[in-house]
Amino acid sequence: MYSSSSSSTLFRTRFSFSSSSTRFIIPPTTTTTTTRTTFHFNPSLPSPFFTLNHRFMSSPKPAVAAASYSSTGESGREILVQHLLVKEDNQKLLLDLHHRISSGEDLSDLAVEYSICPSKHEGGMLGWVRKGQMVPEFEEAAFNAPLNKVVRCKTKFGWHLLQVLSEREESLLQDIQPDELHVKVQDPNFLEEAQLIDVREPEEVAKASLPGFKVLPLKQFGSWGPEVTTQFDPQKDTYVMCHHGVRSLQVAKWLQSQGFRKVYNVSGGIHAYAVQVDPSVPTY
Repeated sequence: MYSSSSSSTLFRTRFSFSSSSTRFIIPPTTTTTTTRTTFHFNPSLPSPFFTLNHRFMSSPKPAVAAASYSSTGESGREILVQHLLVKEDNQKLLLDLHHRISSGEDLSDLAVEYSICPSKHEGGMLGWVRKGQMVPEFEEAAFNAPLNKVVRCKTKFGWHLLQVLSEREESLLQDIQPDELHVKVQDPNFLEEAQLIDVREPEEVAKASLPGFKVLPLKQFGSWGPEVTTQFDPQKDTYVMCHHGVRSLQVAKWLQSQGFRKVYNVSGGIHAYAVQVDPSVPTY
């Protein structure tokens, strides 16, 4: 378990998972309350910056989600980044580490030993990131760095050695309206090809449900979260639903951070679907 420090705000935005009555821990992101946080690090996840655990430390700007979100599905470029961080006044160590990497040592090995960022436990891996997530100095350096070249940059947290390992087209995350979903589910091919996830609790599903949705209760994230990329295909269109569209959006953002290419959040949840589209579906 790690206490959050200034380095944890390298990313400007945060996930925030909550429940109306229960606070719960999810091995990749956050929970209900708002100010300071404790990291409960899960080694199977790319970085504590993308975890769904206890409260993240609040940043100077209002916190939203760690994965970028667009209701219009705008896309761009994502990069896979690893880094190590040393204190601002430790330039001698910074230069020594840079020289060692240039001589053939691996940045990830040195991050484990020397980095003061919580990501050291993952070899400095920050995972796939996109513009708007990171502090400006780090973002500028990362998005201008040639692939695989180690570059230096300074932020308010200290000196970084960062390396961009790969790049790809940014994944899509957007809302889908209940009437749009209704049209899609009438097509048998859609139910066979799409991945439908309902993150409500079993007692909610017993009151109202839609065909084709696999139930993955949010409170049981610890059991299904680590296996999500083996149980589902990140390359397929994935639709996430809950009661009112809040929990599902949080999970959709996490799925996007895990490499799912096209994720759709059912706007307004099953309640909106029942009210706007199909009154035969019970409301509760």
